[in-house]
Amino acid sequence: MLKVAIYGKGGIGKSTVTSNLAAAFANMGKRVIQIGCDPKADSTINLLGGEPLRPVMNYMREEDEEPDELAQISKEGYGGILCIETGGPTPGLGCAGRGIIATFQLLEDMELFEHYKPDVVLYDVLGDVVCGGFAAPIREGYAEKVLIVTSGEKMALYAANNISSAVRNFEDRSYARVFGIVLNHRNVENETEKVQAFSEKIGVPIVGEVPRSDEIIRWEDQGKTVIEGDPDSEISRCFFDLAELLLKEEENA
Repeated sequence: MLKVAIYGKGGIGKSTVTSNLAAAFANMGKRVIQIGCDPKADSTINLLGGEPLRPVMNYMREEDEEPDELAQISKEGYGGILCIETGGPTPGLGCAGRGIIATFQLLEDMELFEHYKPDVVLYDVLGDVVCGGFAAPIREGYAEKVLIVTSGEKMALYAANNISSAVRNFEDRSYARVFGIVLNHRNVENETEKVQAFSEKIGVPIVGEVPRSDEIIRWEDQGKTVIEGDPDSEISRCFFDLAELLLKEEENA
């Protein structure tokens, strides 16, 4: 089972990268689970035709009980991808990180992986802070590989550096390791050179690049990934290439 956590600054395009990567894996015949680990709970929306999914924390808060069945907190989307959103607490009350921890524990109790038997599990994680529950995918062994999504913008690279440092703090415990950087272009000045310099500084390769494109926005406005909308496009090829690279590395591990 390939288990990957995708981190990056809020708004950098993690959900776009994660959902397109999930769709690429699905198109390759893989059984995929995508878990959104962000209070906004919008990670999987473009796999579900633009329809938001009821987050796990909302279910437990509104029903005042834990779910009995996986169907109560999940939905199958494009390509049979099983979509789950952790959600978070009522704004201003509680810690979003604790919501992630509670969700992960619930999914363990429900034996999600044992019953669903996925080939690929993707965690879409907020990366502005790498503490508590937001570090759970790398700290608790849920993920084995980490992708860091960044652009050439200063704050995106700052967050990427924090994520890299956080993962390195757990390396000696055989937890997740950083697999590579995904450059999501924002067309800032000297962007490729800036990210390449950052890559060399931290010793992590750039394993994928997503060109700035209105095509992604056009398909997302229709509640779709670009993989679903136009799987033969140049943009889609970027995600297929990254999926193939991850699978090849997993097979050689």
